[in-house]
Amino acid sequence: MKNVLVCFALMIGAASLFAQQEPMKDSGPPASPPAKESIAINGKAITIAYSSPRVKGREGKIYTKDGLISHDPHYPVWRGGANEATTLHSDAELTIGDVKVPAGTYTLFYDISNPAQWTLIVSKATAEWGLDYDNTKDLGRVKMKMAKPASMVENLKYTLTATGGNKGTLNLTWENESATVTFEVH
Repeated sequence: MKNVLVCFALMIGAASLFAQQEPMKDSGPPASPPAKESIAINGKAITIAYSSPRVKGREGKIYTKDGLISHDPHYPVWRGGANEATTLHSDAELTIGDVKVPAGTYTLFYDISNPAQWTLIVSKATAEWGLDYDNTKDLGRVKMKMAKPASMVENLKYTLTATGGNKGTLNLTWENESATVTFEVH
Protein backbone atom coordinates (compact mmCIF):
# COMPACT_ATOMS: atom_id res chain seq x y z
CA MET A 1 0.00 0.00 0.00
CA LYS A 2 2.89 2.31 0.83
CA ASN A 3 4.29 1.85 -2.73
CA VAL A 4 0.93 2.75 -4.25
CA LEU A 5 0.78 5.97 -2.23
CA VAL A 6 4.35 6.92 -3.24
CA CYS A 7 3.57 6.29 -6.93
CA PHE A 8 0.35 8.29 -6.65
CA ALA A 9 2.19 11.21 -5.01
CA LEU A 10 4.84 11.17 -7.78
CA MET A 11 2.16 11.23 -10.49
CA ILE A 12 0.40 14.19 -8.82
CA GLY A 13 3.72 16.05 -8.54
CA ALA A 14 4.60 15.41 -12.20
CA ALA A 15 1.14 16.50 -13.36
CA SER A 16 1.40 19.77 -11.44
CA LEU A 17 4.83 20.48 -12.97
CA PHE A 18 3.52 19.97 -16.53
CA ALA A 19 0.47 22.13 -15.76
CA GLN A 20 2.70 25.04 -14.71
CA GLN A 21 4.70 25.11 -17.95
CA GLU A 22 3.90 27.85 -20.44
CA PRO A 23 2.21 26.61 -23.59
CA MET A 24 4.49 26.38 -26.63
CA LYS A 25 4.41 29.60 -28.58
CA ASP A 26 3.70 29.47 -32.29
CA SER A 27 6.98 30.29 -34.02
CA GLY A 28 5.08 31.57 -37.05
CA PRO A 29 5.54 30.53 -40.63
CA PRO A 30 8.88 29.08 -41.70
CA ALA A 31 11.44 31.58 -43.01
CA SER A 32 11.60 29.68 -46.32
CA PRO A 33 8.27 27.87 -46.71
CA PRO A 34 7.92 24.89 -49.03
CA ALA A 35 6.37 25.65 -52.42
CA LYS A 36 5.45 23.79 -55.59
CA GLU A 37 4.94 24.76 -59.21
CA SER A 38 3.25 22.32 -61.59
CA ILE A 39 2.05 22.24 -65.16
CA ALA A 40 0.64 19.62 -67.52
CA ILE A 41 1.73 19.71 -71.15
CA ASN A 42 0.35 17.07 -73.53
CA GLY A 43 -1.15 15.34 -70.47
CA LYS A 44 2.24 14.95 -68.79
CA ALA A 45 2.88 16.54 -65.39
CA ILE A 46 6.01 18.55 -64.64
CA THR A 47 6.58 19.72 -61.06
CA ILE A 48 9.22 21.76 -59.26
CA ALA A 49 9.31 21.44 -55.45
CA TYR A 50 11.39 23.98 -53.54
CA SER A 51 11.67 26.10 -50.42
CA SER A 52 11.06 29.80 -51.06
CA PRO A 53 13.46 32.12 -49.21
CA ARG A 54 12.65 35.81 -48.66
CA VAL A 55 14.87 38.81 -49.40
CA LYS A 56 14.10 40.28 -45.94
CA GLY A 57 15.87 43.61 -46.43
CA ARG A 58 18.92 42.10 -48.14
CA GLU A 59 18.26 43.56 -51.58
CA GLY A 60 21.53 43.81 -53.50
CA LYS A 61 23.15 41.38 -51.05
CA ILE A 62 21.89 38.03 -52.31
CA TYR A 63 24.02 37.01 -55.32
CA THR A 64 27.19 39.07 -54.80
CA LYS A 65 30.56 37.47 -53.94
CA ASP A 66 30.06 38.50 -50.30
CA GLY A 67 26.27 38.09 -50.35
CA LEU A 68 23.85 35.65 -48.75
CA ILE A 69 24.45 32.65 -50.98
CA SER A 70 28.21 33.13 -51.21
CA HIS A 71 28.36 31.23 -47.90
CA ASP A 72 27.08 28.03 -49.55
CA PRO A 73 29.97 25.52 -49.73
CA HIS A 74 29.73 25.09 -53.53
CA TYR A 75 29.34 28.78 -54.43
CA PRO A 76 29.05 29.94 -57.23
CA VAL A 77 26.90 26.83 -57.68
CA TRP A 78 23.63 27.60 -55.89
CA ARG A 79 20.74 25.34 -54.87
CA GLY A 80 18.04 27.59 -56.32
CA GLY A 81 16.06 27.82 -53.09
CA ALA A 82 16.54 27.01 -49.43
CA ASN A 83 16.59 23.95 -47.19
CA GLU A 84 16.11 20.65 -49.04
CA ALA A 85 17.27 20.39 -52.63
CA THR A 86 15.04 21.91 -55.31
CA THR A 87 13.59 19.03 -57.32
CA LEU A 88 12.22 18.68 -60.81
CA HIS A 89 9.88 15.77 -61.53
CA SER A 90 8.56 14.98 -64.99
CA ASP A 91 6.21 12.23 -66.13
CA ALA A 92 7.70 12.55 -69.63
CA GLU A 93 11.10 12.84 -71.23
CA LEU A 94 12.11 16.48 -71.56
CA THR A 95 14.65 18.41 -73.53
CA ILE A 96 15.72 21.40 -71.44
CA GLY A 97 17.74 23.66 -73.72
CA ASP A 98 19.81 20.95 -75.40
CA VAL A 99 19.91 18.57 -72.41
CA LYS A 100 17.92 15.32 -72.73
CA VAL A 101 16.20 14.59 -69.42
CA PRO A 102 14.51 11.16 -69.08
CA ALA A 103 11.22 10.98 -67.19
CA GLY A 104 11.91 10.96 -63.45
CA THR A 105 13.11 13.13 -60.57
CA TYR A 106 16.17 15.37 -60.58
CA THR A 107 17.79 18.08 -58.48
CA LEU A 108 18.25 21.59 -59.89
CA PHE A 109 21.30 23.75 -59.22
CA TYR A 110 22.49 26.99 -60.81
CA ASP A 111 25.98 28.17 -61.70
CA ILE A 112 25.77 31.93 -61.14
CA SER A 113 29.45 32.70 -61.70
CA ASN A 114 28.49 34.81 -64.74
CA PRO A 115 25.77 37.24 -63.55
CA ALA A 116 24.86 37.99 -67.18
CA GLN A 117 24.19 34.32 -67.98
CA TRP A 118 23.40 31.72 -65.37
CA THR A 119 23.68 28.02 -66.13
CA LEU A 120 20.99 25.55 -65.08
CA ILE A 121 22.47 22.30 -63.79
CA VAL A 122 20.28 19.18 -63.86
CA SER A 123 21.65 16.66 -61.37
CA LYS A 124 20.85 12.95 -61.19
CA ALA A 125 21.29 13.08 -57.40
CA THR A 126 18.00 13.16 -55.49
CA ALA A 127 16.62 13.13 -51.92
CA GLU A 128 19.41 15.29 -50.57
CA TRP A 129 19.91 18.49 -48.65
CA GLY A 130 20.20 21.51 -50.95
CA LEU A 131 23.89 22.08 -50.24
CA ASP A 132 25.03 18.57 -51.24
CA TYR A 133 26.14 19.39 -54.80
CA ASP A 134 28.36 16.82 -56.55
CA ASN A 135 29.33 17.70 -60.13
CA THR A 136 30.01 14.04 -60.98
CA LYS A 137 26.22 13.54 -60.83
CA ASP A 138 25.40 16.25 -63.40
CA LEU A 139 23.05 15.04 -66.11
CA GLY A 140 23.69 18.23 -68.05
CA ARG A 141 24.02 22.01 -68.06
CA VAL A 142 22.22 24.65 -70.10
CA LYS A 143 22.65 28.43 -70.38
CA MET A 144 19.72 30.54 -69.22
CA LYS A 145 18.33 33.81 -70.50
CA MET A 146 18.63 36.55 -67.87
CA ALA A 147 16.27 39.49 -67.33
CA LYS A 148 15.41 42.01 -64.64
CA PRO A 149 11.92 41.77 -63.11
CA ALA A 150 9.76 44.91 -63.23
CA SER A 151 10.27 45.32 -59.47
CA MET A 152 12.14 43.60 -56.65
CA VAL A 153 10.75 40.10 -55.97
CA GLU A 154 10.61 39.36 -52.22
CA ASN A 155 9.77 35.62 -52.38
CA LEU A 156 11.76 33.24 -54.58
CA LYS A 157 9.36 31.93 -57.22
CA TYR A 158 9.49 29.25 -59.90
CA THR A 159 7.11 29.47 -62.84
CA LEU A 160 6.41 26.82 -65.47
CA THR A 161 4.61 28.20 -68.54
CA ALA A 162 3.21 26.41 -71.60
CA THR A 163 4.25 28.25 -74.76
CA GLY A 164 2.32 26.17 -77.30
CA GLY A 165 2.39 22.65 -78.60
CA ASN A 166 4.72 20.55 -76.50
CA LYS A 167 6.94 23.46 -75.40
CA GLY A 168 7.29 25.56 -72.29
CA THR A 169 9.57 27.68 -70.13
CA LEU A 170 11.01 27.23 -66.66
CA ASN A 171 11.64 30.51 -64.86
CA LEU A 172 13.25 31.30 -61.50
CA THR A 173 12.77 34.84 -60.18
CA TRP A 174 14.10 36.29 -56.94
CA GLU A 175 15.28 39.69 -55.79
CA ASN A 176 16.42 41.51 -58.97
CA GLU A 177 17.12 38.47 -61.15
CA SER A 178 15.00 36.38 -63.48
CA ALA A 179 16.48 33.33 -65.24
CA THR A 180 14.58 31.43 -67.93
CA VAL A 181 15.18 28.31 -70.01
CA THR A 182 12.98 26.64 -72.63
CA PHE A 183 11.96 22.98 -72.54
CA GLU A 184 10.17 20.52 -74.74
CA VAL A 185 7.98 17.57 -73.65
CA HIS A 186 8.34 14.28 -75.57
